[in-house]
Amino acid sequence: MNRLKKLKVRFFKWFFQGMNQKGLHAKPDSWWKVMCLVGTDYFSSMGFQPSISFAAAGYLAPLATLNLIILTLFGALPTYFLVSKESPHGQGSFAIFERLLKGWTGKTLVLVLLGFAFTDFVFTITMCAADATAHIVENPLTPSIFQNRLLTTLLLILSLGLIFIKGFSEAIKVSFFLVAFYLAVNTVVISVCLSKLLSSPVHFTEWFNHLHQEHGSYLEMFKTAALVFPQLALGMSGFETGVAVMPLVKSNTQGTAQTSKSNEDSSSDSADKLDAEKEEIEESEEDQEEKERACLPGRIANTRKLLLTVALIMSVFLMLGSLTTTLLIPAELFQPHGKADGRALAYLAHLYLGEGFGTIYDIATILILWFAGASGMAALLSLVPQYLPRYGMAPDWAKARRPLVVFFTLVSLIVTVAFKADVDKQAGAFATGLLVMITSAAVAVTTLVWKQGLWKRLAFSAISLVFVYSCFAVMYDRPDGLIISLLFIATVLFTSFVSRALRSTELRIGDVKLNSRALRFINDSCQQDLGVVRILAHRPGPRSYKEKELEARETHSIQDPEGDFIFFEVQVKDVSEFIDEHLEVKGRTVDGYKVLRAESPSAANAIAALLLHIRDVTGKVPHVYFEWTEGNPLFYVLKYILLGEGETAFLTREILRQAEPNKDKRPKVHVG
Repeated sequence: MNRLKKLKVRFFKWFFQGMNQKGLHAKPDSWWKVMCLVGTDYFSSMGFQPSISFAAAGYLAPLATLNLIILTLFGALPTYFLVSKESPHGQGSFAIFERLLKGWTGKTLVLVLLGFAFTDFVFTITMCAADATAHIVENPLTPSIFQNRLLTTLLLILSLGLIFIKGFSEAIKVSFFLVAFYLAVNTVVISVCLSKLLSSPVHFTEWFNHLHQEHGSYLEMFKTAALVFPQLALGMSGFETGVAVMPLVKSNTQGTAQTSKSNEDSSSDSADKLDAEKEEIEESEEDQEEKERACLPGRIANTRKLLLTVALIMSVFLMLGSLTTTLLIPAELFQPHGKADGRALAYLAHLYLGEGFGTIYDIATILILWFAGASGMAALLSLVPQYLPRYGMAPDWAKARRPLVVFFTLVSLIVTVAFKADVDKQAGAFATGLLVMITSAAVAVTTLVWKQGLWKRLAFSAISLVFVYSCFAVMYDRPDGLIISLLFIATVLFTSFVSRALRSTELRIGDVKLNSRALRFINDSCQQDLGVVRILAHRPGPRSYKEKELEARETHSIQDPEGDFIFFEVQVKDVSEFIDEHLEVKGRTVDGYKVLRAESPSAANAIAALLLHIRDVTGKVPHVYFEWTEGNPLFYVLKYILLGEGETAFLTREILRQAEPNKDKRPKVHVG
């Protein structure tokens, strides 16, 4: 029985590891290795992008792809260069909106954007796994056991989840080999195809003839190619992920001591090793934060290298892939269920390099598509702990990696079953979530640079308008994507509110600091005859301290010899905040009365935290005195959840009860 209990304790330590830490809790790695993790999503679009381009633009596909590349390099890339500077901890463009819009307005907008982010990243996992399955099924050498699309897709998602259960380091290692393998086989295929084109110029002649037959002028060609951009936007996936995983990017100035300390995925995950690692940490929290700040410039610079490199590599491959597939594959093969539908380069690999190499190419495509979901999972594991737990809108375990991996794997499995592993049915939601993410980043950056000069304002306004148009175009063309995104948003908002309500009576003050006068007030009370610290809760306002004290003495039968009251006033600030890391209490003497004052998002939490702090510092159990508030209790519960105020007496007592199970050690609450 004891052995079973020990195993249970060890499992919970391992499973919830990192719950009390910040960030991704993973060892930072070289930017080019993290680029491979991001690139699994970005580069995997080579598997389907040439076919999508031809389906959208026909023989104008290379021109439409060139337009996509221009918007990538001169629109999305500069946008995310600035986003990386503004959110070096991986918060993404949401951090900009959170700073610009205070209170519930900012947090509600962040929650809505998180709903779109969940849509984007979850469908990155499910759609890419489904597309990998499609390549498995379409290969003639595939065993019959893998012909079941739904079952095979579920297995791919489960295996991805297992890798992330193990750790980020393992995911980065796998992504490095997959990206190298995939880019190598694509280089071979495209090189062979280019040699075919150069040796037979007739393909270019036929292409020009088709263009002039279908389009009257060059102006019409450019106009048509520009307007189909929203349908090609899937080729831009990866930017938001690149910023979200910034904590994984090692700065050039980052010391090995710091990185080794933050590595929870190194070699062993045993509970014994975790305890040993904790004992080895000797630096104070302030020193760690100082080192982290020193690393930020290097992390930002390396993240920009990552974004630029991945965009340049992808631009070259997309352009050459679109050109070769458009010129070498007959148009009828791009039709639905045609041999080149969704797998144009794979078709050319089989055609020109034989079934053997074609199968190798299929394997590379299947692996990269399967692991493309890794970038979505990494982004989710970065964003969720930085927002929802801090807002009180997710359980505390949402700060830990492994529970989140299990949760998002289950969500992905449910989505896959709901859509029957159909790629086309999921494409609308994927495109909608992706474009909203890029558009929100462009709008946030535009707002940020608005006062930094006319040219910046005009440039980023133009970028924003292009992406806003793309958003509406995709939503109009694929309204199912918007509906699915709205369902995700509604789920996020509902579960967030329920979670905040359930966690409303948690003690959520980090630490309490009293200034010298406040400490003197407490010490004076301890040195009186009875040695009882009596805190009198007082709402800031016009009511006099004398009137309040006389009423309290009469109501609670406290005579003058029994000790003085210390008034405590809490000024409620930004009630949308859930966690207050530092409660600063200042003492003042007002009209001869001792008054403590503090600011906090929650009055009840501030009072409970002060009482527990007084008990811990003095060794004496303090008493607090309230008066009942008139009104409907349900109304005050809702008011407390949303506005930080309510029936303070009841809520303070409940917070204390949860924080201190021992009645004898629990501060005493008196209400009259």
